[in-house]
Amino acid sequence: MKQLITGNEAVARGAWEAGARFASAYPGTPSTEILENIATYQEIHSEWAPNEKTALESVIGASLAGARAIASMKHVGLNVAADPFFTFAYMGVNAGAVVVTADEPGQFSSQNEQDNRNYAKAAMTPMFEPSDSQECKDMLIEAFEISEKHDIPVLFRMTTRVCHSKSLVELGERQDVPLKPYVKNIKKYVAVPANARPMKVKVQENQTIMKGYSNNCQWNRIEMNEPSVGIICSGDCYLYAREVFGGDASYLKLGFTNPLPDDLIREFASKVEKIYIIEENDPYIEEHVRALSIACDGKNLFPRNGEMKPEVIRSVIYGEEYPVDEEVREAVIPRPPTLCAGCPHRGFFYELGRRKNVMVSGDIGCYTLASGAPYHAMETTVCMGASISLGHGAQQVFDTIEGNKMRVVSALGDSTFFHTGINSLLDVAYNKSNLITVVLDNRITAMTGQQDNPGSGRTIQGEVIEAVSIEAIARAFGFRNVRVIDPNQLTEVKEALDWALALQEPSVIITRWPCALKKQTALDKEEFKGSFTSVYWVNEEVCIGCKKCTRTGCPAIVFQFAKKKSSIDPEKCVGCSVCAQVCPKQAIQKVEA
Repeated sequence: MKQLITGNEAVARGAWEAGARFASAYPGTPSTEILENIATYQEIHSEWAPNEKTALESVIGASLAGARAIASMKHVGLNVAADPFFTFAYMGVNAGAVVVTADEPGQFSSQNEQDNRNYAKAAMTPMFEPSDSQECKDMLIEAFEISEKHDIPVLFRMTTRVCHSKSLVELGERQDVPLKPYVKNIKKYVAVPANARPMKVKVQENQTIMKGYSNNCQWNRIEMNEPSVGIICSGDCYLYAREVFGGDASYLKLGFTNPLPDDLIREFASKVEKIYIIEENDPYIEEHVRALSIACDGKNLFPRNGEMKPEVIRSVIYGEEYPVDEEVREAVIPRPPTLCAGCPHRGFFYELGRRKNVMVSGDIGCYTLASGAPYHAMETTVCMGASISLGHGAQQVFDTIEGNKMRVVSALGDSTFFHTGINSLLDVAYNKSNLITVVLDNRITAMTGQQDNPGSGRTIQGEVIEAVSIEAIARAFGFRNVRVIDPNQLTEVKEALDWALALQEPSVIITRWPCALKKQTALDKEEFKGSFTSVYWVNEEVCIGCKKCTRTGCPAIVFQFAKKKSSIDPEKCVGCSVCAQVCPKQAIQKVEA
């Protein structure tokens, strides 16, 4: 049976067909849907982990216990998981283990554009690069086989287009792969220096063995057409190149890319006149081809940034640009991203942005939008959990300056706090910086699509569990100054900030209100009674057109320039009341039932 599915869905299907029994991940675009789909297969135990490191370590444990296991993460997630990843490559597996990295050329929702193919090279692990959904499924099954045969985890590198594009996939049956017995093996599984040195030799020998596979596997193939132009490419770049060149070029399509197939590359080079290396981001393939003393064009022509889409290739090779529809361009209104109507972060950042002598250290999440208009209430964003530790370091320095009045407020979400913020908060408690930490608890992992986390009280299967208390963690660390507030109540936010700024010791503020898009659980409905049930409207007879309500940044509020009055879209308003609280004339009123 064939089915039209995304690459992420195909990876999930491949894990099931390969007989996998354990899967763990932390949500992150563009990889999130992999675990969400794996979780639909009852034969695979699936878990959201607090972060990518714990996800991979759990997968290592599952592999050693004898079950085929898979971890999935976005590209920056592998930075977090790099510590166990490198050592896992040395140790090897018991049952097959696959690590999926979803790279993001173009940086649609990420803080950098790193090329994780470099991780495979550095860790000396085999690597697959699928170009469509069928290959996602088939290569993943092969990845488990390679992992077990060569006693090493396999890196499975995808990109945004491969993750989210759909193509037809021939579905298969699940393999009955029995659990492998666990055998105690100190020399294999305890990576102390005495054991790790021979482990590294084994990994290096594996690379030599895998060269033979790379040169002869079905995933690396020559497609001869017109010999005047030869294209060497991998992943989605193969499809982009085919769209531009069609039959006017020959192709060396690479799907298994570490180690690269030297013999196949030389053979292809001998059959074509001119070679273009088309790849996204780093010159990973190009540098290898040049090291083989083969002349080629690559990043000397093609950009190192962004996606290598057909229009980019066509522009570089033929100097052709797609015609721009001027009428459409004029009709398109630039719309910066904004917090959703009813977002519980709005009230907090509205108040925080008005403070003087405050540096705001931010983090990864929806709330990163607070760095822009109209709040201008976030000044740094580095990586998950960095808001607290970065803010801690900054505050320690500010406090050494005579007469200093600068205070640091670190803000991060609940899921980010569980991801890496806990360690950072412990740093603050241990080293006693005068930092204000704000955990924006909207009860869910919002930015990546409403995934549960340790604080939401539910697992990926929907099982109700005891929710982890952020307040209890802070108090357990020794914080004496902890407050939990409703961020929609501006007076409450203002008083909490005044309180924290007046202290000469660390404090923690927890803003607790559910994401406006969250499907509320029974516990949510009990705690947040009456939430998202009201709608507000503007009494135009009272409104003076001061635009103060528009400075809250709510997309439900529209200023009518012809009337010089504000209005509220009732289809978007969820009744957070922030706009009503800032209105100086009480022109914004609740719609009475």
